[in-house]
Amino acid sequence: MITYNDIYEVARKERYSDQLQQLPKNFIEEVCNYLKEKKEIAAKQDDVFSDVIIKTKKQVENATTLFKELLLRRKKKILDLVLIATETGISKQDFENMQPFEKALFEDLMKCIDISEKRLSCVLNGNEEQKNDLIVFKENVEEFIDLNGEKMGPFEKGQIANIPKEIAKILIEGNKAEMVVDN
Repeated sequence: MITYNDIYEVARKERYSDQLQQLPKNFIEEVCNYLKEKKEIAAKQDDVFSDVIIKTKKQVENATTLFKELLLRRKKKILDLVLIATETGISKQDFENMQPFEKALFEDLMKCIDISEKRLSCVLNGNEEQKNDLIVFKENVEEFIDLNGEKMGPFEKGQIANIPKEIAKILIEGNKAEMVVDN
């Protein structure tokens, strides 16, 4: 069972390190359970002025603040890693220290920057006709071979991809994806 001191220590280590820190196994779930249990204790209406209730409410507030700060610091570090990866091409630095949702965030941000770079390149090259379309997947699509014999995918529902027009057309007609509309 995780304690307030455990949350504090993890947040402190993250705060004073430039590198993304390895979180204890099941840390996120344990913090959620800890906060839920403490909130239940704090919600007891038997004795609103009880020292235990007051102390527990303060612990919940502090633990929540620490946890939010921890996640914010980790997001900032992931953004830094994305920027480094786009410039150097090295994209797996600190990857093993990321939680699954952080890895997905990293990969999605990398794709967004890649799309942005391609659009910028298109503009810089005199608005050549686009060879790709930006689509969003309406369902999971397994890995497949493109028209050049290259592997593409797999893609997950909700994922955005910049893919060749011919393949985009097939996926859209098959109701597996739809065009992303720029505003």
